[in-house]
Amino acid sequence: MNKKFTIITTVYNGEKTIEKTINSVISQKFNNYEYIIVDALSNDNTLAIVSKYKQHISKIISEPDKSIYEGMNKGIKNANGEIIVIINSGDTFSENALEIVNNYFENYEYIDFLFGTVFKKKILYKYEPNKMWWSFNFYPAHSGGFFVKTNVQKEIGYYDTRYKCSADYDFFYKLIVTNKKKGMITKKNELISNFDTGGYSSKLSLFEHMIEETNIRINNKQNKALVLILFILKFLKHYFKI
Repeated sequence: MNKKFTIITTVYNGEKTIEKTINSVISQKFNNYEYIIVDALSNDNTLAIVSKYKQHISKIISEPDKSIYEGMNKGIKNANGEIIVIINSGDTFSENALEIVNNYFENYEYIDFLFGTVFKKKILYKYEPNKMWWSFNFYPAHSGGFFVKTNVQKEIGYYDTRYKCSADYDFFYKLIVTNKKKGMITKKNELISNFDTGGYSSKLSLFEHMIEETNIRINNKQNKALVLILFILKFLKHYFKI
């Protein structure tokens, strides 16, 4: 039995990147999926490009939103598949991505989510949840690399739109630490996606990332003294190269 996937792409003014993302979806050999594109009312040629492929797209939502995570939440609210994956404009699936992921969910029914191997300047494939108490660098990538059962996604909740660039960290903390859901990683040679390093999060400063990560830890009731120590250590590491 094959799982049905809900694939969600968020985009804003992505005329230079959206087409390669769409093509990587519709060229999948595994075709039991619905495809939802959430556009934040782009004012370039994004929608014209999307319209070229409308026969392959299950739903197109084009309206203003306040953040990339609000766009993701819109897609999740419209999800009818059993497995949700978000792949943002610019990121691409490898040719057999969905087939590989489907095999994991079929063969390991106990898992709630899966991280796929991602190329992000280099191959990233390790899943180390025990690192979460001190670092969010414990998984390959969110966009194009994170697959979660729809019922688990909706049990944990939507992405917290208070966070501009790190709401995925907040979701992972709730998923893994608070609710103790079980996950796996694909093998190193099972490449699932290629991550565009020029995406939204890369445009924000390190300090903005640090502030959000600190607030996420505090809001999830991690020890405040530990959180302060982590903030100071990260500051020293990045600003004084120690």
